[in-house]
Amino acid sequence: MTKADLVNKVFEQIGGTKKEASDLVEKLFDMMKSTLTGGENIKISGFGNFMVRTKRSRIGRNPQTGQSIEISARRVLTFKPSQVLRDSVNKGS
Repeated sequence: MTKADLVNKVFEQIGGTKKEASDLVEKLFDMMKSTLTGGENIKISGFGNFMVRTKRSRIGRNPQTGQSIEISARRVLTFKPSQVLRDSVNKGS
């Protein structure tokens, strides 16, 4: 599903104009981005958790040359689905 598909689904469900649906989706994504950028987690009941983790720097190895290199510290985004979402996905298969 793409962002355009999501806008169309919101438009079909809520009504209004496509512009309003697009603005709603954009505002939701902007709020999520700013929350995650600020280091806070997002918990959506029945869906899952978006979490920002901090990884420290470490020594890695270039697989082609075997040379050791330092991998810099960084923040990574992870998603852990809720049990409700997992059950729903597995029920469909």
